[in-house]
Amino acid sequence: MNRLVIQLSVAFAALILVVTSILAIAIDRLADSSFRRYLVQNQIAESGLSDRLAIWYAQHGSWDGAERLLSVGGMGGGYGQGGAQRPLLALADTTGRVVADPYSIVGESLNATERRAALPILVDRQVVGYLVVQAAGNRLPRAADLFLQRLRELIWITGGIVALTGAVIGIAIARQLIRPLQHLAQAVDKLRHGHLTARAVVEGPIEIRRVAEVFNAMASELVVANQQRRQMIADIAHELRTPLTVIQGNLRAILDDVYPLSREEVGKIYEATVGLRRLVDDLRELSLADTGQLTLHCQPLDLNQLLAREATLFRELAKVQGVDLQVALVPEIPLVMADDERIAQVVRNLLSNALRYTPAGGHITVTSTAHEQGVLVSVTDTGSGIAPEDMPHVFERFYRADHSRSRAKGGSGLGLAIAERLISLHGGQIGVESEVDRGSRFWFWLPAA
Repeated sequence: MNRLVIQLSVAFAALILVVTSILAIAIDRLADSSFRRYLVQNQIAESGLSDRLAIWYAQHGSWDGAERLLSVGGMGGGYGQGGAQRPLLALADTTGRVVADPYSIVGESLNATERRAALPILVDRQVVGYLVVQAAGNRLPRAADLFLQRLRELIWITGGIVALTGAVIGIAIARQLIRPLQHLAQAVDKLRHGHLTARAVVEGPIEIRRVAEVFNAMASELVVANQQRRQMIADIAHELRTPLTVIQGNLRAILDDVYPLSREEVGKIYEATVGLRRLVDDLRELSLADTGQLTLHCQPLDLNQLLAREATLFRELAKVQGVDLQVALVPEIPLVMADDERIAQVVRNLLSNALRYTPAGGHITVTSTAHEQGVLVSVTDTGSGIAPEDMPHVFERFYRADHSRSRAKGGSGLGLAIAERLISLHGGQIGVESEVDRGSRFWFWLPAA
């Protein structure tokens, strides 16, 4: 009973059985009462009672004294033959008020259901009253009783056939509903065992199809994530190999007396360890940002002051490279709720990249402006630009648009990835616009405090 197909099949069968039984009982009782009423009305019609009542009303213009026609004798011969008990009769006027009833209290009114079931009495095609008929007792003529028995048998046989057919159809529908779930379960099991190419068949109702589509999208993202993980491991190994090779080679040369044990050689080894430490710190910081464990000390921050301060730090370096660094800040921009040191890290990264790719004689411009209930900061350069095929990968880890650059000249490829995560943690956005040989514009937006 733990299988869904069995539970659905049993539920379908039980529901159909209950509904069919209720319908069969209701139809049986309705047929019994309707057939009894039909017999009584037919017997009264054959006795001529309704005609005699119509003649009475036509002669007297009222129902006064008509109750004697409702007596047994007034029914005429023929009624009650075959062992059937005589019916209960009542006479009502056109308003439904009972005016003649030897068995109950005169003056009661018929309800809508009783009026519809009554026999209308017509005089000149006009309704002048109603003859209310109700069968007395349960005894019926033998032929009528046999007819009702056959009718009941037919009702229950038909109900059984309907219930059986409905149960079969319900089981088929249950199997049809379960099949897409079974296919989805098979795909999930394959994915669990490492078959990342496994995909679910999109079929069945809309809800199940939606689940299959989401699963397929998740599987595709897992493939991409797995490829990125492998690529990142390879990139990390490559980035670690370079400084370690320098350290190992220089130490080996010193041990073999190829290089003298001098401050200059020790300084080269130290610079290699500094680069190695910087890479490890970048990786740790990026890992903390990805897992949400990077602590932000947010407070109201004036980005104009931060940008002016960071630009001053880079202005001398830009002058040495022959690059013109300008700052164009819009006054009275709103404050932002941000971590001063983390946003300064983003700005330093963008300025560093701009200086790295802007040749002598070029220009770098830092701007700020109020934009959509926040502040928009841009760092624009006139450098080499970024190729269109590289644009989607700018903020990926270890990605360098200029593949010829080494770590020493082009960085680790983690700076923009870290900047993207830091801006995202602040609830902002970051992006880039670029044209080859015309420069690039990196921008980020932070919401106002």
